[in-house]
Amino acid sequence: MSSAIELINPKAESVRRAQALQRFGMQVNTTGAMGLANVVKGNLGPRGTLKMLVDGAGQIKMTKDGKVLLSEMQIQNPTAAMIARTAVAQDDQVGDGTTSVVLLVGELLKQADRYISEGVHPTVIAEGFDLAKKDALEFLDTYKRSTDLDREVLISVAYTSLSTKVHQKLAKKLAPDVVDAVLTIRPPPPAADAVGEDAFRAPIDLHMIEIMKMQHRNDLDTKLIKGLVLDHGARHPDMPKRVENAFILILNVSLEYEKTEVNSSFYYSSTEQREKLVESERRFTDAKVKKIIELKNLVCDQSTDSKAPPKSFVVINQKGIDPMSLDSFAKAGIIALRRAKRRNMERLQLLCGGVAQNSVDNLEESVLGWAGLVYEHVLGEEKYTFVENVKEPKSVTILVKGPNAHTIGQINDALRDGLRSVKNTIEDNCLIPGAGAFEIALSYHLSTRTKKVAKGRTKLGVQAFADAVLVIPKTLAANGGFDVQDAIVSLQEEYEASQENGGNTAVGLNLQSGSPMDPIVEGVWDQFRVKRQMLHSCSVIAVNLLSTDEILRAGRSSLKPEGQQ
Repeated sequence: MSSAIELINPKAESVRRAQALQRFGMQVNTTGAMGLANVVKGNLGPRGTLKMLVDGAGQIKMTKDGKVLLSEMQIQNPTAAMIARTAVAQDDQVGDGTTSVVLLVGELLKQADRYISEGVHPTVIAEGFDLAKKDALEFLDTYKRSTDLDREVLISVAYTSLSTKVHQKLAKKLAPDVVDAVLTIRPPPPAADAVGEDAFRAPIDLHMIEIMKMQHRNDLDTKLIKGLVLDHGARHPDMPKRVENAFILILNVSLEYEKTEVNSSFYYSSTEQREKLVESERRFTDAKVKKIIELKNLVCDQSTDSKAPPKSFVVINQKGIDPMSLDSFAKAGIIALRRAKRRNMERLQLLCGGVAQNSVDNLEESVLGWAGLVYEHVLGEEKYTFVENVKEPKSVTILVKGPNAHTIGQINDALRDGLRSVKNTIEDNCLIPGAGAFEIALSYHLSTRTKKVAKGRTKLGVQAFADAVLVIPKTLAANGGFDVQDAIVSLQEEYEASQENGGNTAVGLNLQSGSPMDPIVEGVWDQFRVKRQMLHSCSVIAVNLLSTDEILRAGRSSLKPEGQQ
């Protein structure tokens, strides 16, 4: 049967539903979804494999992060591109679950294809998916565990997320650092008598965690610094390399010769006049430097017989500092850093205290921050300045180390997901047992209770959804090297037995032995909002693809007359 669009435009390119959904036809939607799922299937879980991405310039990136893979991979199939965009949106919203979304959409269309090939209309399957999604979200609310979110539980959450991106030894090393970083920057709870806006706790801002990369040593040397690392050092050889008990002056003031804002000319008739001109230009900058040095002398002044540790002074400026000003600072024993990044200037205030100054007028001790230790670290031709031992850090730095760019990039992607997982858990104040436990429980719930409520052929859609969610534990078992059918049957039998005994036990897959385990006891946790977003996203996209009866090439180029380019 020819497409109706061909009556309007004989040159139109289209794919009919018979081709888009038929079991032995082109299967554009189903094939595209399953093809994309097969690409990312091997990446799921701690035992997943890596993918190597090579760009046009020959640059190599090795990753098992679904978001990186889907956003950088070249995808031409329209269905696969649509699913990839949905999965990337999932990562932007909640920070994880991209691979799960792709797998679940592919499996939903695969299960639907079984019934469509037997003559069931796609709309019937779609109605079943909608009913199953609604009941699945309600079941998720009853299945969540509201546990005490102490540091140990949060470390388990971070480890579960990190172990799917990096090797286990590194995940164990990074998990406590990730948790401590988030807890450090977490705003304090409101006062008991607070009212209005003050009664609400401010959200966690992960931008206050600086991730600094240093190609040095190996990946296990990555560490958390409750301070700030600046990717540049002092620009004068005579400045101190390490100071303690340092006052920090945060500036946004130009300490270098500046040209006038308007075009102007100066005429002189003798060398004395020229010297006066140069001296007056210099005097303008020197006056600013003098005020800073006077402030340093005021706050760092100590009697000779004082037993208190000596005080130091550090200037961190967002704008430039010229060589003569640097020389003046070096003679005064001041460390001066110029052209600091704006984001670091904001973090410095949260870290050290103090107030950033846009002028050197009226400088006083109250505008200064404080740090117990400031030192410079030289690595090859690169210089790094560490600001540590601060009193109340509200910003921290995770220093990522690795022998090469591939390792550093991989750790950076893993840290991003790990930080989001801890943040999500704290804000949700609940957890979902991991290792495929939720999917096993949901499949059982849909197959028994929800299917009884469904009427007529809608039951087929509900059953297809119940079968599709098992793709997560199936893939975990396959990637772990275990027999998929044996693993799933043992998990289902274990869960059914616990239900018959009236228990609410979570049953997940042990990836070391392939046998059932209790993920709550083992500390394997998933995040509530990730599962909620995953269920919502994949059912919506699957219903949309099932409702597609024709794929047309868009654009007006096909309306041009014959022979016209």
